Amino acid sequence: MADSVPVRCPTCRRENAFTPPTFPCACGAPLTVPVLRGGVPVEIVHRTWQGSWVMVRCEICGRQDEWPAPESGCVCGTVVRIPVVPVPPAPPRGAAPGSRGAAPAAPPQVLRPAFRPVTIRTARDCVTAAAQYLKWLGFTDVRRTQERTASGVDLRGTGVVAQVDPTTRSTALREIECVWLNGLHDSAIAVFFSLAGYAHDARCRADDLHIPLFVMDLTGTPQPVNDAADELIRNGAQGAG
Repeated sequence: MADSVPVRCPTCRRENAFTPPTFPCACGAPLTVPVLRGGVPVEIVHRTWQGSWVMVRCEICGRQDEWPAPESGCVCGTVVRIPVVPVPPAPPRGAAPGSRGAAPAAPPQVLRPAFRPVTIRTARDCVTAAAQYLKWLGFTDVRRTQERTASGVDLRGTGVVAQVDPTTRSTALREIECVWLNGLHDSAIAVFFSLAGYAHDARCRADDLHIPLFVMDLTGTPQPVNDAADELIRNGAQGAG
């Protein structure tokens, strides 16, 4: 049996033990889904067929197949999807038994140095940490607005606007819609950073609008909350738009 890993519920913050599932590979070897330690679980608001499967490679035979995405339920009623370790690039056609040579290659991830977080002690530190993160993603000219506008925009750069919520309450729906409107006005991608997470309806709306959401801890390292945020991390500023 695989070792259990701690999973923190994004709704009630309770920490639950989760044991990654093990499936039988076609070669006969047991295949345990490689859970990403330290990854941020994402609440399952609505299910899709594509989102219910993850790609896993067998370490014994090299076969690469889709398996059910690992999920965990909390006593508060929240069900989350557990992030898994990304599959390394597939070998060239014919290089490994069972490899799917005919499948199209996934787009390469943007190579970056390790992100250097900014420790958060004040609300201003939250904005600074968010600005550094956007620069790390490739928005090199991101700058802080001199004064926070009524619309709530804290950061602007070529092709991006961002809002930062440093409060201890969950970010509300209205704030998500405001940053989205600012993105439309500037013909830019809208991004949101929150210290305390997001209300349920705000999360759903952000998913509908494809707005990348990040949560920040006191170390100053933003963590992706939804698929749009994962996509932004993969592709960086060059793939935004």
